[in-house]
Amino acid sequence: MARKAARKQRIEPRFEDGYDPSALDLRPSQRDRPSTPTAKKPRKKAAKPATKAPARRKPTAKNAGGGSGRGTGGGKPRNNTRKRSRKTASSKRSGSWITRLMRRGLYWGCVLGIWGVVFAVGILGYYAAYLPPTSEWQVPQRPPNVKIVSASGSLIANRGDTGGEAVRLEQLPSYLPNAVIAIEDRRFRSHLGVDPIGLVRAVYINLTAGTLRQGGSTLTQQLAKNLFLEPDRTMKRKMQELVLSLWLEAKFSKDEILEMYLNRVYLGAGAYGVDAAARRYFGKSARLVTVPEAATLAALLKAPSRYSPANNPDLAEERAQLVLAAMHEEGYITADEAKNALLAPAKVVRRHTTASENYVADWVMDVLPHYVGSFDTDIIVDTTIDVSIQRAAEDALRDALAENSAKLGVSQGAIVTLDTAGAVKALVGGADYSKSQFNRAVYAKRQPGSSFKPFVYLAALEKGMTPETVRQDAPITIRGWSPQNYSKKHYGNVTLTRALSLSLNTVAARLAYEVGPKAIIRTARNMGISSDMKSNLSIALGTSEVTPLEIASAYVPFSNGGYGVLPHVVRRIKTMDGKVLYSRQGDGRGRVISREHVGAMNRMMTETLLTGTGKKALLADNRPAGGKTGTSQDFRDAWFIGYTGNLTTAVWFGNDNNSPTKKATGGSLPATAWKKTMEGAHEGLPVADLPGVANYRVPVATPSTKAPRPPSNVGSEGEVIRPPAGESRGGPLNLLKNLFGGGD
Repeated sequence: MARKAARKQRIEPRFEDGYDPSALDLRPSQRDRPSTPTAKKPRKKAAKPATKAPARRKPTAKNAGGGSGRGTGGGKPRNNTRKRSRKTASSKRSGSWITRLMRRGLYWGCVLGIWGVVFAVGILGYYAAYLPPTSEWQVPQRPPNVKIVSASGSLIANRGDTGGEAVRLEQLPSYLPNAVIAIEDRRFRSHLGVDPIGLVRAVYINLTAGTLRQGGSTLTQQLAKNLFLEPDRTMKRKMQELVLSLWLEAKFSKDEILEMYLNRVYLGAGAYGVDAAARRYFGKSARLVTVPEAATLAALLKAPSRYSPANNPDLAEERAQLVLAAMHEEGYITADEAKNALLAPAKVVRRHTTASENYVADWVMDVLPHYVGSFDTDIIVDTTIDVSIQRAAEDALRDALAENSAKLGVSQGAIVTLDTAGAVKALVGGADYSKSQFNRAVYAKRQPGSSFKPFVYLAALEKGMTPETVRQDAPITIRGWSPQNYSKKHYGNVTLTRALSLSLNTVAARLAYEVGPKAIIRTARNMGISSDMKSNLSIALGTSEVTPLEIASAYVPFSNGGYGVLPHVVRRIKTMDGKVLYSRQGDGRGRVISREHVGAMNRMMTETLLTGTGKKALLADNRPAGGKTGTSQDFRDAWFIGYTGNLTTAVWFGNDNNSPTKKATGGSLPATAWKKTMEGAHEGLPVADLPGVANYRVPVATPSTKAPRPPSNVGSEGEVIRPPAGESRGGPLNLLKNLFGGGD
């Protein structure tokens, strides 16, 4: 009731003294007039701040004098105000629509983004479920490398699944890893294993190009793929790659990830890791590569075969230029360094692929399991190889083929050199390793021809004969087999020394009949021949096949005083931290020839070089040497095996398909190659006498020097032998005659 009374009570206005009531403007304004049709909008919308009425204008001189405003002076201002009001309302409605659209777009964008993340996480989780439990995740160990070095410690080759050493990041020049980062993953140092920017860019480029031209994988993703996954291109593999990349980034530092990547990435030609690739293409360690070489290695990452500097040098150089530009753009090299690198591009060293040392390395890998079995760490194999002798042998073989290959119809060769203990000092398994990796020095079994005859003559000495024992060089037939001399000449009565130096087949056949093939085989086995040998008289002419390494080792006892050897190339095996896994100990096969027979054989074998078929092998400086030529049937194989008091070398030339040569004999091509090899190998070595030669004395002829008369035409091993009528049985008269050159 009190409130109602207060409302009915009239309150009169009060004016101060001096206030002029006529100064008040009591005319109705636009706000006081009836509303326009827009005023019919719902009150709820009219109450929004966006529809506030415009502020009243202050009185002006034009309308301050009174009047209703409906005359000439008041109509236009009212219409203009209405138009401006409508424009203002329209613009505000338009701005409100854009704002609402943006808000809705932002809202739904966030919603879709959240659902996209949920969807992506779900897919990752689904494919990650196929991976082993995270507790079992670990980086697999890098396959061990086998570093093969010479006797002096110089590198021969790296072998193993990688082909190179594992190098630490700090050991590499900074521009090598930076080259990889610049061309493969510029944001490597900042992303978390996945590069969204690079991924979007790759998708855009591939879509616009209509083909797969660029990948979005980071270095971490590539490492994850190389370490854990198969190279197939499936959604499953890609999702697993992302999961593993995030795990790598969480577990390892950027430098550790980069180091693992550089040591495992495939760079073509069987090279895994930058060190293997640097040695493969440039013949040096990755620690020593130059800026253009580093750019060339980084260029291989896109496509190792396509951008190989060995196969496609132009494409490789073009790609390397892009790498250099990227390195300069990223600030890894200066403008001058980039310019110099462009002016002096990397040059491939071809020797690494053709070098004969690769035959040695392959052989080492073949025998390595016999020494250490399996191993899971990098190891160093010290070999017996002398690099200077190896190069001399390689040059001798290649020069001989270059000069005589077409003329003599010879396409291949092999050389092996051993010292007096059986250590292999040089081994050349073929003309060019890059064209053929078959090691003929170790694995090619070929007929040795007359180079097998020293074992026949040694067996004869062991039966009581001497170098001065006389046998007749005349036609002979044994069960339909009629061996003939190469020269088709016959010299009548000759000493065994003369017969061996001239390589007379008829005398060798007679000796084989006298001592028997089994005795010859037994002697050859004692000397070191391990291949199968057929027990027949034709063995005297070298019809049973042997390898160059095998027959070379069987000649070594002539040079060392009669001791059998086991040919070997491995001296010691150790880990990278110095732990010795194997060290060669012990001697060879022991004594296999008596001292007397060693001296006798060396006297006979020396004559081959002085007056016989091996004259072209005679060494300079009167260095004592002995040896024997060998030519197989139809000139398919040509041999020379010889020795000094220091080294023994076997040389073979022929064709892989066993086709006949153009009359290449052991006294021609092999003898000259042997001489060049041995002269290079003996540089700086003192002259050494052959064992037993200096003290050799011509023994007095005894009845044992006479050839026994067969009781019938059946030989000791069942062969039919028909010696021609009038065959000499030897004797003192013929002995003296042949010693002084009679009967030639």
